[in-house]
Amino acid sequence: MTELLIRRLHPDAQMPAGAYEGDAGLDLASVEEAVLAPGERCTLATGLAVAIPAGHAGFVQPRSGLASRHGITVVNSPGLIDAGYRGELKVVLLNTDPDQPFHVQPGDRIAQLVVLALPRLTVTEADELPPSERAERGFGSSTLRPGA
Repeated sequence: MTELLIRRLHPDAQMPAGAYEGDAGLDLASVEEAVLAPGERCTLATGLAVAIPAGHAGFVQPRSGLASRHGITVVNSPGLIDAGYRGELKVVLLNTDPDQPFHVQPGDRIAQLVVLALPRLTVTEADELPPSERAERGFGSSTLRPGA
């Protein structure tokens, strides 16, 4: 098992935790109060710093319940946390609801942290790339495939 070291920077910071055994995401909670008007974004502190293990990366992602019920998302989703970063984890939320403001209280779960192992890569310049079924077809290309 890989250890994730976490340092509390704020006395009210909540340690990240999954809601259920085996959950991939660890919930991140705000230590700040905020009101996001419709269409507004806000950067909220978690009061935590982490030491992502070498060979891993952390990804801050939206919580599906906040997205479906309130239209709240993470602007730079997923937010990347490199293994060498030791500053405070902050979450940039966006209220996509066209009408309703969204209220955040200290202790509210606002995002989730997923930590994944990364393969070691060797970057090699190539004159040609190997063929693939998709080739150069871009965004939305799968809807153009016969039978898709």
